[in-house]
This record gives sequence, structure tokens and C-alpha cells, in this order.
Amino acid sequence: MKVLLINGSPHKNGCLFTALSEIAKTLQECGVDSEIFHIGAAPIRGCMGCGGCAGKGKCIYEDTVNTAIEKAAEADGFIFGSPVHYASAGGGITSFLDRMFYAGKSSMVYKPGAAVASCRRAGSTATLDQLNKYFTISNMPLVGSSYWNMVHGNTPEEVLQDKEGLQTMRNLARNMAWLLHCIQSGKEAGIHAPEPERGNTTNFIR
Repeated sequence: MKVLLINGSPHKNGCLFTALSEIAKTLQECGVDSEIFHIGAAPIRGCMGCGGCAGKGKCIYEDTVNTAIEKAAEADGFIFGSPVHYASAGGGITSFLDRMFYAGKSSMVYKPGAAVASCRRAGSTATLDQLNKYFTISNMPLVGSSYWNMVHGNTPEEVLQDKEGLQTMRNLARNMAWLLHCIQSGKEAGIHAPEPERGNTTNFIR
């Protein structure tokens, strides 16, 4: 089993990376592999809702989004992390997830997902609410922790001083591992994911 951890910060080894590293370490202790994938610092274009990805399983624009979609197909669970910019998710990860879920949703349905926010002081819960919407529209079980999935600090060193935040990351990792093991046991027992009803659905990007 493997969890794909998305670092949505422009800073590859910053505060968010520190939080995701704590998750990765705990997942390993629980017998689950993981990979931290950095979306990069280059500008990420937003989704235009052109529909060019239909039937392709990838976006028509080649960048880190398509790389993540390829990795998503091999992952069993996801944790998407975002810095807090103006009390909401960062622009880079927002554009990234709009396109990743629009083009690569089929690689993520019925796989557990969780969001993590890294902030200096405020805006973390609004960011988590924003990110969680990607999971709840995609038939993905939502994984929580013993507190909201956030860490506080302006530097990685300050994040390491956020003892409750790091504890929350470890509990999130344990909950993710537990759910993945439960899903695996269910599959071995012949229990499979349900088939959603098909009907008059509309794309969420206009």
C-alpha cells in the first residue's frame, strides 16, 4: 500500500514539507509506503474547462499535474497539503487540484483522501474546508485526525515546536493506515466499492 503526499507549497522543504515528513514517517511505522510529491515553484495554469482531457485521463497541458495523475493511478490513498494564503488554499495547489481532479478523477475515486494546512496563524480551517470539497465530490472517503489537520509556524523550525500539530499529523497517518488496511481486508473478503448511479451530472468547472 502507498499514500501519495502532495506538497502544494512553492517551498519544497518548508513548513508543509515538515508536516508531510512527520506523516510519511508514521505511515512507514504502520507498514504503509509513501511518496512526497512537490508541485514545484513554477506557475501552474488553471483549468479552462475545455474538456480536452475527456477520455484521455490526462490534461492537454503537460506539466506536473499529469505527472501526479500518473502517480495517482498507483496510489492507494492521498494527502494533499496547502499553505494558507489570504486565509485560503494557495493559488498553485488550487490550480493544480482543479486540473488533477478534472482530468484524473478516475484514478482517485474510492481511495481515502485527506487535506493538511500549514499556516502562520489563521485561515487553516477555511483552507481545509476548501480542499475537502475535492474528496467529497469524488466518492473518496475523508480521513480525519484528533484535531483539524493543521500545523502552525512561519519556519520549519517553528513547525517542529508545534507539538500538538505534529501529534495531529501522526494521528492522521495512523488513521489513514488503519483505513487502508481495512479496505484491503475488505477486498480480500470479497467486498468491493459500490457502483455510483449514472445520471444527469454536470462538470463542476464552467
